[in-house]
Amino acid sequence: MKGAFSAPGDYIYFKSQVPLHKIPIGTKQWRYYDFGPKVVPPLICLPGTAGTADVYYKQIMSLSMKVGYRVISVDIPRVWNHHEWIQAFEKFLDAIDVHHIHLYGTSLGGFLAQLFAQHRPRRVRSLILSNSFLDTRSFSAAMPWAPIVSWTPSFLLKRYVLTGIRDGPHEPFIADSVDFVVSQVETLSKDDLASRLTLTVDAASVGALLLSDSFITIMDTNDYCAIPQHLKDELSERYPEARRAYLKSGGDFPFLSRPDEVNLHLQLHLRRVGVEARPDLVRGIPKGGSGGSPGEENDGKEDDPDDPPKDDGEPSEGPSTDSQLHPAPESSESHTLDDQLLKNARLCHLDHADVAMLYLPRVWKLFFLRSLLTYSGSLYITLNCCRKVRHVV
Repeated sequence: MKGAFSAPGDYIYFKSQVPLHKIPIGTKQWRYYDFGPKVVPPLICLPGTAGTADVYYKQIMSLSMKVGYRVISVDIPRVWNHHEWIQAFEKFLDAIDVHHIHLYGTSLGGFLAQLFAQHRPRRVRSLILSNSFLDTRSFSAAMPWAPIVSWTPSFLLKRYVLTGIRDGPHEPFIADSVDFVVSQVETLSKDDLASRLTLTVDAASVGALLLSDSFITIMDTNDYCAIPQHLKDELSERYPEARRAYLKSGGDFPFLSRPDEVNLHLQLHLRRVGVEARPDLVRGIPKGGSGGSPGEENDGKEDDPDDPPKDDGEPSEGPSTDSQLHPAPESSESHTLDDQLLKNARLCHLDHADVAMLYLPRVWKLFFLRSLLTYSGSLYITLNCCRKVRHVV
């Protein structure tokens, strides 16, 4: 990343509207965003090694604020093996009073999502896997210094993580996504980086899932990413009946570089597995309100007989906010997804005749005013010269 990073305008707006939650659960500190109607089963986003909860802000802005889905984006906490991850994530779900979930994981996040679906099959209703893998052997072989990762200085860990991101000329949107992720890596502590790299090389593999392939979507980019192609091919072979969603480009972070395409595939997946959006429950933030502090609990919680009880000794900070945004006009409940896309395409497409009709009156007005000024100036000069000639004569 060259020069100083400037946060995108939509990210600044997101931070002003969606509160960041930080809650301790046992010895783990969880950092996450939770936005959308609480009656909707949530889509939980798990980032890769270089990601944080913030990298999915475009998905929250689109799917939660406009469409009416509930999206939860989490940071991977400091866990040092995969069994610890499964237990910690289950306690987190209990703490925020969520039982049935849909998981969207990219890279390491996709691997962790599969492990959780394998060991806690009753809780996972569907999976969306992007640029992910099935086992850690390749990464372990490429990192022989893994046993001393916890003693490695922070700047070396950051350098190692960033070397996995392709360097060189990028398309503008991909370059912006890389810059954003690099800025997020700078916010991670030494222990955060060490624990994530440990999860990447810790010996583990995904076993058979009870989840049907029809409830799995594999969304990969066709240009390049840090995950080797043969690992992505292995994952595709494991789930032969899964739905395929290939992106022509997008790099390592398509959720940032190609958010419209990713959000479309996420929405199609959720509809296909039976999750209905509730735009009628997307509430507004009062004028002058920051929207950043947790409010009172939402009345609509998941009513599930299998829902486990909340852990005792929970912190006083509420796990989710009651403040929501008004749905965008184009995401009305009465329109289908195809109608929305067609409407957006029409709004964004103006032919030459439309442009001419829109700007021609203004052009004529400016031309007339400019001609009038020129004529007035010429007339003044002519009259002034005639007056001088008469005076001399």
